[in-house]
Amino acid sequence: MIRFILRRLWYGLLVLTGVVTVIFLLFHALPGDPARMMLGQRADMASVEAINKDLGLDKPLATQYLNFLNDLSPISFHNTSDPGNYWYLDSKKYGHVLKIAPVKKTGAVVLKKPYLRRSYQTKREVTEMIAKAFPNTLLLASVSIMFAMIVGIIIGTLCALYKNTFFDKTSLVFSVLGMSLPSFFVAILNAWLFAFVLVRYTHLNMVGSLYSVDDFGRGEYLDLKNLILPALTLGIRPLAIVVELTRSSLLEVLSQDYIRTAKAKGLPFRRVVIHHALRNAMNPVVTAITGWFASLMAGAVFVEYVFNWKGIGMMIVDALEKYDLPVIMGAVLFISIILVIINIFVDILYGYLDPRVRLV
Repeated sequence: MIRFILRRLWYGLLVLTGVVTVIFLLFHALPGDPARMMLGQRADMASVEAINKDLGLDKPLATQYLNFLNDLSPISFHNTSDPGNYWYLDSKKYGHVLKIAPVKKTGAVVLKKPYLRRSYQTKREVTEMIAKAFPNTLLLASVSIMFAMIVGIIIGTLCALYKNTFFDKTSLVFSVLGMSLPSFFVAILNAWLFAFVLVRYTHLNMVGSLYSVDDFGRGEYLDLKNLILPALTLGIRPLAIVVELTRSSLLEVLSQDYIRTAKAKGLPFRRVVIHHALRNAMNPVVTAITGWFASLMAGAVFVEYVFNWKGIGMMIVDALEKYDLPVIMGAVLFISIILVIINIFVDILYGYLDPRVRLV
């Protein structure tokens, strides 16, 4: 089991290295001068050169890549003598650091938090911006997947128990629609229907985040009703997947011999379904839920933009409009790390539940 865990962690590290490399090369191949974005088009050449030197953009591409890795890594090498060097150990840049070991006379290996650079527009650290936006995205994704899981399992179970009925066929039609419709279109449709056409009954807002500003000047307050429409929109597609998987898996389990044995012993039908059939039918559903939770963290961009939900997705859209590359790179890298970590966790969980997986 330990070898299996170490192998999965090694694979995850390789994937993260590839993601970091692709992100770096992709964004450094884009046109534009970061120094002029920060200073404006009328900036003088001396100021532009000073900004490029501070950002390390005056170095060759390979050196910039090493600088990028050095900033990201919690354990990194830094210069302790030359303040003009990009790798200089600056407390304003890296915050609190813990020196692990000295390297010759002018260097040191330190333990620090990952540094994702600063925004070109606001000059704020990208890590601070992500830390502020991530809880909103996490809450939205969690509520969406809980909605999809609970409602999907209930509907899928009823479809399997009442196979080929009107309810079953209607649910399958809506499941196909849920998997087919783009999130951007569904978000606009839900906002128009529930927050415009039916607003006198729902009292929902077309746009809004977790906190709203009081009209009477009493500051911000928690407004949970703004979570309903984004969570509903984001949860429709995984809901459709869970319905399909629950139905097909439960139908397969209900045809097994041990289910017929349980019925022959005279056990109540409800107990047979809940305690025997449904429990054994949940493996593919759990797989889908864990995978979709990771996808929702990355796929909330359009939904957050439509409903003006102030999460990482909204932050990415704002950064794209302003061509704020450090924010985009940091947000994409953060989402990628979450995807890799969740996939590693799921692989380890399956290896624990099913020993056959460890042989793969």
